[in-house]
Order: sequence, then C-alpha cells, then structure tokens
Amino acid sequence: MPVYEPAIDLALVTIIAFFVFFLGLVFYLRREDRREGYPLEEDGSGRVRTAGGVLFMAQPKKFYLPFGGGTVVVPNANRDRRAIAAERTSVTPGSPMRPTGNPLVDGVGPAAYAERAKVPGVDFHGEPKIVPMRAAAGYTIANGDPDPRGMTVVAADGGIAGTVKDIWVDRSETMIRYLEVGLAGGGAALLPMTMARVNKRLGHIKVEAITAAQFEGVPKLQNSNQITLYEEERVTAYFGGGFLYATPARAEPLL
Repeated sequence: MPVYEPAIDLALVTIIAFFVFFLGLVFYLRREDRREGYPLEEDGSGRVRTAGGVLFMAQPKKFYLPFGGGTVVVPNANRDRRAIAAERTSVTPGSPMRPTGNPLVDGVGPAAYAERAKVPGVDFHGEPKIVPMRAAAGYTIANGDPDPRGMTVVAADGGIAGTVKDIWVDRSETMIRYLEVGLAGGGAALLPMTMARVNKRLGHIKVEAITAAQFEGVPKLQNSNQITLYEEERVTAYFGGGFLYATPARAEPLL
C-alpha cells in the first residue's frame, strides 16, 4: 500500500490565518469605537443601557489634546448632564425637538457646537494661527481682489448690520477666515468668510444667515486679537443655526 507523508496545505493555513486575523480586527475595532458615547441611553425614558462588559468596552486610555488642551481619559463614566433648551414635539421616541429659548445661543439643532478647548489653534511656530491683519505683519490683499474693509454688511432682512473693520487671516492656510464687523450699535462681531458674499460692483457684503439685529448676539471674543477653538465653534454655530432659526418662516415647511 502507498504510504502518504503528512503535508501542510499552505493555502488552507493562509485562509485560516486570515479569518483569525480579521475576526481579531473586528473585535478590536468594535471595542475601540465604544470609547465615546457609551453606555447608550434610551431615547424616550433616558434609561442607561449596560456597557457590555470588559469584552465589549475598550480599556481606559489617556489622550493628549493638541494646542495645550490638556488630557482626557476615555471611556469614562462621565455623562453629559447639560440642560437642553428644547422640548419634544411628541412623546414618540425619535421625534424632533422644538427650541424653548434662543436656539442660536443655546446650541440647538444646526446651531449646536462642540465643547472644544478654550485655547487658540497655533501654527508651526506655536503662535495663534487665526489673527486680524492688524496683528499679522506682511499680509495684504492681492492686487485686483476686492478689499472688504470699509464695505457695508447687509443682513438677511436687508438691514445694515455694520461695516467691515478688519480681516482675520489663517496664517497656516494663507486664507481669510473671518471678517470683523463694526456693528451699527457699537462693538464688533466676527463673520465667518464662508457665510459672506462680497459684491464688488455694489461695494457691500451680503449675509443670508442672520438678520441685522441678530448680529448683536454673535458670541464675543475674550481677546480682541485671537480666537480660541471654543469661540470658533460658537461663532460658526451661531451663523449656521441662522439658516433655520433666524426667522420663524425658516423653520416652517417649504410647501
């Protein structure tokens, strides 16, 4: 009788090794994606679900935040207990929320913002990267491009919000991030450049996000020559929320 020597099927071993590796990768990723947002809460009752145990939750890990933002350890048992200035439109789980205050300031819906670090973003030299041109030596408007300084800012309701006083540039990206608007009632407000439409022919800047009166409520800066990551969130969220909440008609159905 023929004698068969034991042999190793490399193709089979490779397939088995691949499936073992892939199973381990899925297991690892499913643990890692539970660092934030867990344990889950029931939408209607607010009841907290079980975390899933050590096999389904990643072990705590310390992360060092950039720009001097400190450290954070996740996962942790901290829950977001902040009150929401909104109420349900229905008792049905998943139903939309109706603002109960000023949604542009309260951070409801499209005006929501993240609790970012209250320090400015820095460039490669460790200096604040978004600053007004009055504090950015060597920055000028290119020849042929409209200079928004001195232009009138026309709001969504057609009212005059104020006049552009200065330009805030991003020294890392070499681009305009904000326009500093001197308000008609006094003070100043930052206007995200992405929310502004410069009309060179008419010599004004059109803003569809908010009304002229709402410019007074734009979150203010603690330092007139720099903006923190948290303040960037607040300013951008304020204007972003205006596309839904600036006027009562915007929050109604289109038809």
